[in-house]
Amino acid sequence: MSILALIPARFASTRFPGKPLVDLAGKTMIQRVYEQTTKAQKVAAVYVATDDERIANEVKRFGGNVIMTSDQHRSGTDRCAEAVEKISGNWSAIINVQGDEPFIQPEQIDLLASLFDDTKTEIGTLVKKLTDPNDLDNPNTIKVVLDQEKNGMYFSRSPIPHLRGIKREDWLAEHLFYKHIGIYGYRSDILPKLTQLPPGILEQAESLEQLRWRENGFTIRTAFTNLETISIDAPEDIEKLQKAGLI
Repeated sequence: MSILALIPARFASTRFPGKPLVDLAGKTMIQRVYEQTTKAQKVAAVYVATDDERIANEVKRFGGNVIMTSDQHRSGTDRCAEAVEKISGNWSAIINVQGDEPFIQPEQIDLLASLFDDTKTEIGTLVKKLTDPNDLDNPNTIKVVLDQEKNGMYFSRSPIPHLRGIKREDWLAEHLFYKHIGIYGYRSDILPKLTQLPPGILEQAESLEQLRWRENGFTIRTAFTNLETISIDAPEDIEKLQKAGLI
């Protein structure tokens, strides 16, 4: 099995312009993400997919692989699809690593990649047991419910399922809730099909891309991780990392 890891990265972020190039204790964020991804044992090659020359030049500076893509993509999935077309190789699966998670663990990437040992896996992602009560009502923490085959049935910014007749403060004690870890894998023949799908009703309601795939009948296989991910969405997140002693 040959797996390609792609790191979509764009400069024009609304909340944090130039985010991939921010300095984190002597290394740019995109370098840290790249270096962590290359440590994954199941990945055959790693590329940054970007639409900005500044990011491309930074990747070249630290010796990484980079591919230029259009600036018109609406999602990282679309950017990955274009990148795959431009990178030579016969890839069985593609891993989409978020470019704003400089502390992504190689073990998580390998865990996701292992889902594609089963040739029936179309899309893969990770889930983690939700333990923080604050996450339950946090719309930025995506919740997911699973079927008996560990496929994601539905993803939501709201707590799901609703526990009828149980006090809200008792929900975590009475039920096992899962949070979604936003790293994706796609079987190589499935990825181009996803880019042809129009935005769905549920996707537009929740602003969650994966609901478009579910609305169109694609299965999303999950694997369980105990490792947390730390994403940087805004400048203040860097201050939190500094206070926590991570950078």
